[in-house]
Parts: sequence; structure tokens; C-alpha cells
Amino acid sequence: MPDFLLEIGCEEIPARMIDAASQELRERVHTLLNRERLNAKDTMTYFDTPRRLAVLAPGIPAAQADISEQITGPAVTVAFKDGQPTPAAHAFAKKSGMHISQLDRISTPKGDYLSARITKKGRGAREIISELLPKEISSIYWPKSMYWRKPSERFVRPVRWVVAMLDDEVVPVEFFGIMAGNQSRGHRILADRKVAIPRAGVPYVSALRDAKVLSRADREQQTRKALDAATRAIPGARWREDKNLLDTVVNLTECPSAILGSFDPEYLALPEEVLVTVMRDHQKYFAVEDSNHKLLPHFLAVLNTDGDPHGIIRHGHERVLRARFNDARFFWQTDQKHSLRERVTWLKQVTFQKDLGTYYEKTRRVQRVCSWLAESIRQSGIAIRPGVVHKAACLAKADLTTELVKEFTELQGIVGGLYARVQDLDRDMKEDAQQSIATAIYDHYKPESMEDSVPRTIEGAVLSISDKADSIAGMFALGLVPSGSKDPFALRRQANGIVKIIAEHKLPLNLSQLFEYAREAYRGSAAEKKFSASLDYADALRSFFRERLEFYLRDVLGFKYDVVNAVLASGYDDVVQTVRRVEAVANMRGSADFVSICVAFKRITNILRQANAGAITTLFPLNERSFTRPEKDLFEHMRPINTTFQRLCGQGQYLEALTELSKLRPYVDQFFDKVLVMAPEDDLKRNRLALLETLKNGFSQIADFSEIVTEGGKESSI
Repeated sequence: MPDFLLEIGCEEIPARMIDAASQELRERVHTLLNRERLNAKDTMTYFDTPRRLAVLAPGIPAAQADISEQITGPAVTVAFKDGQPTPAAHAFAKKSGMHISQLDRISTPKGDYLSARITKKGRGAREIISELLPKEISSIYWPKSMYWRKPSERFVRPVRWVVAMLDDEVVPVEFFGIMAGNQSRGHRILADRKVAIPRAGVPYVSALRDAKVLSRADREQQTRKALDAATRAIPGARWREDKNLLDTVVNLTECPSAILGSFDPEYLALPEEVLVTVMRDHQKYFAVEDSNHKLLPHFLAVLNTDGDPHGIIRHGHERVLRARFNDARFFWQTDQKHSLRERVTWLKQVTFQKDLGTYYEKTRRVQRVCSWLAESIRQSGIAIRPGVVHKAACLAKADLTTELVKEFTELQGIVGGLYARVQDLDRDMKEDAQQSIATAIYDHYKPESMEDSVPRTIEGAVLSISDKADSIAGMFALGLVPSGSKDPFALRRQANGIVKIIAEHKLPLNLSQLFEYAREAYRGSAAEKKFSASLDYADALRSFFRERLEFYLRDVLGFKYDVVNAVLASGYDDVVQTVRRVEAVANMRGSADFVSICVAFKRITNILRQANAGAITTLFPLNERSFTRPEKDLFEHMRPINTTFQRLCGQGQYLEALTELSKLRPYVDQFFDKVLVMAPEDDLKRNRLALLETLKNGFSQIADFSEIVTEGGKESSI
């Protein structure tokens, strides 16, 4: 079974696009091979660099296996008349590639039919790949693409070569006018030559290594070693770990090395956030710090060469960084001429969204939402400073008018927090209040991903939630709802942030009320006149946040899908309580009594669904006089258990509530063993259905237990 290799060689691909494209290419090749019955015997691997995307599929069949299948033709009564074959029989024989005498007869409930067993010969892997692979390559999604031959042929960058091989045999794949061969390319600087690939698999990797092109894992390892070695020139120093930056430089190089550079210590007077942003986001440099995490006047640059023996490259990097730091210092000093308070009115000239008005209008709306949230949280007993929240909301977006943010957009929010810390916000303001305001502003864009931390303070959390809720409410009211992969306003990310903040700060907030108030903040505005009349705002948001909560509970916290579905089916407006309910149900999964209760609830749900489909109405109130002993036992034990269950749920003690529910198991089991629910007598049937509905509704606050998967053992743990 040959190994398959595909390599697409092109001009340098933007580093941020490589990982997603590489994964998509692997998925497309994997799907193609599986669809065509050419499954690889082992997991596919990849080999990506700035100039190539490559997939290695080990041990695929050289050809499809032959398929034998039985096909059915016309009825015998149609195929033969007076013992002679009719045109229908001849047509079926021709279609089957057989003589009429070779056809079989099969008996079916509808009568006897002609049939034939035919064998479809499998196609060769070389033929299939050659025919179908170009379409898969051209279907890769790129955030931005270009064309260089024909407008209809678009790819991220001009394609320069293609390698497609089954072992040592070239597969004739043609892509954008380039015929695949066995010639790759070496490192653009260190080995700028064609590289003959002797064979797919390990020989491919070895040939590229000899040409100074390393795999991603090798590049990351070599980058780390180079950074460590360069940093050792400064006693006690270490480079600041930055996973995102490391991933970026790995995708910018094929054979990395590192150099140590320096800058004037006077620049350390600027905030560390500014210096690190300039180095990381604009120059792709690693910061250097001492053992106390204090920034040192040095940086590390990763090169795509074998070093800088004469220091020429280092000198160039130092000169560029010096200019960037000078710009940052100039902007910092210039911005101090106007306070954040002055800049608030400048926001009238800054558009938030063309239909939702300016950032000044957004600021006023966010202040109103903040006031409502702060009061709601204060009434729940959580300590919060409403005045700090109100002032922070007023100043939060003012830094959008600063020169520093215009130049370094990554610093929005952060710059506002830094300026609020050093400027005179109010003549009589206490120092601790000013620092709290600055911290809230600094953090209010957090979290920017599920890996990012939430705002450090309650005040910052309220500001962040209000800001995000205003954006989501406005966009949804306009009908700009995310769909598929389209989410141009990053509403999913902002919703994820709201869920994460509420969950981690354990805020007693109701999602429906939050977005009802966020929508109300637009009342009477010019934006409201443009809101969509066709969209059910509340229903769309409810569905949207169910998806976000499902993502948080499953992908972030790691709970099983059926536990999450069961809990969300019972409501999810209160994020904190929803998380606690999921935790409780997950912890009860191992209990035999609880599993039995879940099986019973599944049975109850099915019975009630069938009854509703049959238009059978339940009888209320229950007629206890008609109860048999099993019904009476269940009903009498259900009432005190339900009372305790409701009390425990009200106190948020969901695990204890589920333990209490599990005590019903013997009475539920006895009921189903000895009682015929769908009795022939209508009164009995309706009364028993009503009892089951009372049982189901009485214990539905935590979860819809019928959603819990109980078959097998694989689904029994978190």
C-alpha cells in the first residue's frame, strides 16, 4: 500500500492563515480518500512552512476494492411474455452487461423479479486523485486570496510548484496550469534550489531537511533553543513566553535562528504595555525580562537565516525599533494635552456602526445598562461601587480619540486605563476610586477569547458585560445575526465573553432581562428607527445564547453533550445556576438510582408524547380515590420529596436535590412494573397520565432527565 504525498508550493503565505488552511487541506484530503474507499492505514500528517502546504497520507490502497452488488430489474411477468423475453428484459440484460440466460430470479413480497449480480471494478488511486484533488485544493477557504493567471483561478498566493506522489510515482495532478512532479524547493536563502523528492513519506521530510526546510515541530523546538541561547548573553534574564507570538514566528520561518538586540533604557519610562505591544504586534520581537518579570532594555528577533555573524541585521532591527518607540513616546506625550474627560465629547465624531450611531451615543447607552446591572448586583448582596462603574463607563471609549490608539489599535482600552491612572479625573476623587476606574477601563475589552482572563474587578466585569450587551443587542435588533462562518462584528466572541464573565465572577444576572434592558437603552434613538421589524429579537437572542452556553459548557468546561442538553432544556437564563446544575447532574451520573430515574423519565416523556399525539387530555385535579396501591405509594412519597427538592433547588443545592429525587426510584419502578398506564378505561388512563405529568413537571427545574444517555458505560463520566 503506497504512501501518498501532496505538496502545494507557493509564494510566502501570511502566517495567520497557515494553520487553518493546513487543517482544512488535511480534512479535504481525508474526506476525499474515505469517500473513494482509499482510507489511509494511519493518521495523516502534515508539513507546512510559509512556502508550502503538504499532506502525507500513509498506506492508502493502490486501487479501490471491487464492489459486488445485486440489482433488481423488471418483474418476471413484464420481462417475459409467452415464454419469450420482452424489450424490458433485453434492456435490463444490456444494463447489467449480461446475457438474458445469465440473469437470476428473486422472490419478493410483491412477486418475482429479474436480478443480476454485477461487479464494479475499483478505480486506481492514481486516476482518482488526479481527477478529484484539484477541486479540493481550489476549495480551500482563505480570508483573502489573489489571482495571477485568470480571474477564475484564485489562491492565497501564486502557486509555483506542486508535488503529488504515490511512493516514488508521480501522480499527474494539474492545478492552475502547473503539472505536479517530484520537484520541491529548498530554503529561499540557505538552499535556493530545486529538491528532488525520491519518495513519499520519510524520504520527503529528509530531502527537505537537507535543503534547510524543517517541519513545524522542529522549527518550534529550534526557535525555543535559539531564544534560550541568545538570552543567556544577559545574566539572570529570560525571554517572555508568548505562545501566540511563537506560533507566528514559527509560521514565518523555514529554518529559524534568533538574535539579541537592545534599546535605550530611557524608553522604559513608557508603560510596559506600550513597549511590549510595539515589540510583539508590530515587530514580532520577544520581550526580555529579569527574574522579577521586570522588562529589560533588550529584545529577541527570530530570523529565517542561519544567524547574523556581523551584526548587520541586529543593527537594522534596533534602528527600526528605536523609531517605533520614538513614535510611541511622542503619541503618549501628545495625548496628555487633553484629558479623557475632554475626549468624551470628541466621540461624537467617531462612528460605532453606521446604523447604530456614534461612540458617544454608545457610551450613554452603556452607562444606562451599567447602572441597572450595578443596582441588580448590589441588591443581591455583592459589594460593588456604582459610582466607579458609572465613571468608568463614561470614559471607557475616550481613548479611541488618542493618537496612541490610532497608531496601535491593539491598545484600545488598555491606553484608556493607563491614562485614567495618571490623569486628574476629578479634583475630589480618592486615589483608590481612581485606580478602580482605571482598572475597569483597562479590562473592559476582556476576555478577548476563551483563553483570556476576565476583568479583575466586579466593576470591570459590569462594564465589560454592558459594553458587549449593547453591541449584541443593537446588531440583533438590526437583523445582523451571525450565520454559519459569517460573524463580521465578532458577536459570538462577545457573547462568549459575557458567559465567561458571569460564570467566573458568579454574577446573579438574568440573560433575558439583560438584553431586554440593553434593547430598551436604544428607545427613542435614531438607530431604533432602523431596527428590523421581521426579526423576533428575544427568540433570536435566546437561541444564540443557548449555542454560546452549550459551547462554554461542552468545549470549555468539558461536560458531556447529553448532560448539557438536559440542563439547557430546563432553562439557562441564569448562567451561574446553569453551570451548577450541569455540575450536579454530571456528578450524579455514576449513581444507579439516578440512572434508573433517568430511564423512567425517558419512558414518561415518550408516553406523554404519544398521548398528546393521540389528542388524549390529562385530568386535573388528580383523582386519588382511583389510585391502586403502586400509584398511591408513588403519589404519597412524591409530595414530601418534591417539597424538599424544591427547597434545595431554591438554595442552589442541586446535588442534594438530585439525591433526594433518587429516593423515588423504588416507587417509580413499582409503578411501571404493576400499572398499565394506557388502560382501556379512559378515566383511569387520563388519571395515570396526569400523575406522570405531575411527576415530570414537579422535578424539571434542574434538567430534562429524559435527555440523559443511559445505555452503555461510555457516557457515564464528565
